[in-house]
Amino acid sequence: MSTATPLPEDDYLQMSGIQHFAFCRRQWALIHLEQQWAENLRTAEGRLEHDRCHDETQDESRGTLLVMRGLRVVSHRLQLAGNCDVVEFRADPAGISLQNHPGLWCPTPIEYKHGHSKANDADRLQLCAQAMALEEMLVCQIPTGYLFYQETHRREPVLLADALRQKALQMAAEMLEYYRRGYTPKPKPGKFCNACSLKEQCLPQLNKRVSPAAYIRSHLEETP
Repeated sequence: MSTATPLPEDDYLQMSGIQHFAFCRRQWALIHLEQQWAENLRTAEGRLEHDRCHDETQDESRGTLLVMRGLRVVSHRLQLAGNCDVVEFRADPAGISLQNHPGLWCPTPIEYKHGHSKANDADRLQLCAQAMALEEMLVCQIPTGYLFYQETHRREPVLLADALRQKALQMAAEMLEYYRRGYTPKPKPGKFCNACSLKEQCLPQLNKRVSPAAYIRSHLEETP
């Protein structure tokens, strides 16, 4: 972890950025440092889905279940801030108290994602960061969260184990270091580039190394 002076709370990094950072550090820097953004069909559909999730007028209370949408969360440990898509609070004698809601409640964060479950931990890390922020704010333990994928319409349980939490801490520390340095990594082209909405801004194909011999040969072939 970095020993640098903590950021002022108003300058905390976006919690959703940890998903971008885990997917591609260059993508994160282009979005969060250079303020570049491009929308494709996938990102547009995802944005509309998240707008519906964050509609605070849709909060629900049904007996032993309380559903809050777009709940603002802050983690001083991670120096990240953002909004949870949905947090479900279930009545539980071992839970915590909530203002304006009698009884004791246990929280569970649920992050909505476009598409389907992925092999990498990018989505799980974002969910884990949200849970860690909730734990700080509410002084509680959250063992499990859920990812809801729009393509499958199913919840995927995510065990918030120590290994995932340590990875979230490491990612947050790296993000803060990049932010302080204003550092945008060079492209590392891969198959995942095809799914990136910033492919045209990043131009990973222009950064592939070409050997001097191949460069000279190609230009000789062009000579009339």
